[in-house]
Amino acid sequence: MSITLFRTLVAVADRGSFAGAADVVCVSNAAVGQQMRRLEDQLQVTLFDRSQQPPRLNQLGLALVPKARELLRAHDTILDDLVGDPGLIGDLALGAVPSAIRGLIPLSVKRLIDRYPRLHVRVVPEMTGELYVQVEEGAIDAAVISEPQRIGAAVQWFPLAEEELVLLASPAVTQDDPLQILATMPYVRHSRRASVGVLAEDWLLRNGVPVRTVMEMGSLENLISMVAHNLGVSIVPDLCVPDPVFQGLRRIPLGGARAVRRLGVVMRSDCSKVRLVEQLIQQLRDSIAGVEG
Repeated sequence: MSITLFRTLVAVADRGSFAGAADVVCVSNAAVGQQMRRLEDQLQVTLFDRSQQPPRLNQLGLALVPKARELLRAHDTILDDLVGDPGLIGDLALGAVPSAIRGLIPLSVKRLIDRYPRLHVRVVPEMTGELYVQVEEGAIDAAVISEPQRIGAAVQWFPLAEEELVLLASPAVTQDDPLQILATMPYVRHSRRASVGVLAEDWLLRNGVPVRTVMEMGSLENLISMVAHNLGVSIVPDLCVPDPVFQGLRRIPLGGARAVRRLGVVMRSDCSKVRLVEQLIQQLRDSIAGVEG
């Protein structure tokens, strides 16, 4: 019996449909249905209620999913104690917020691949909320995100850094008082979907600071580009691993009560690639320490 069938079964359970599972296991929707028919035939049981669309796991199917997870974990780690570092070979699906992709992710992934050349890393850029859901559902192995408001029992959180909020401005802005700058300069607002945007809005509200918004950007990467062209200023985290563009901008302390973005890694507690994720976390921390040093 192919391990692939159990991997697809778990993907269906995590994503809630054949179509969702197809994105995870990289086959067509029809192929997922065929694989599940084959699994039922081999086990000689019915795992899905096909009287509704899309088909849903029945009671027996739901009961089989935890057993399938155990089987996959055993399969993926079967040689770990016998030869080399097989847990550090293969594929890693890593999510990351756009701000981390500017510097932290490239530096850390390079260090990881230098140590384990047979490793293949797929990076998925998204907002914190979407990446957390993808980790929770098993669509990706781990993600570098802002600290979520809620961390479920099935997910582990590994803190990396605290990034203090600062006022980001072009070098052409010569004033030093953040309140005066915010009162006189156009403001580039974060998307309200982004965790960083929530933190920035919270600081503005708590301090009663009105701003004149000229544009709203969907990602911190694009926002930094607008500020670099002196189209406005914005409140952002002081990135723990900045890229050259961010490094060349003014980062003015906000003053008052300290506000931070907590950056970390989320991973499912039953992740079969736990050793690989642990190595990634170490490389992320080393990258941050190298910049701070």
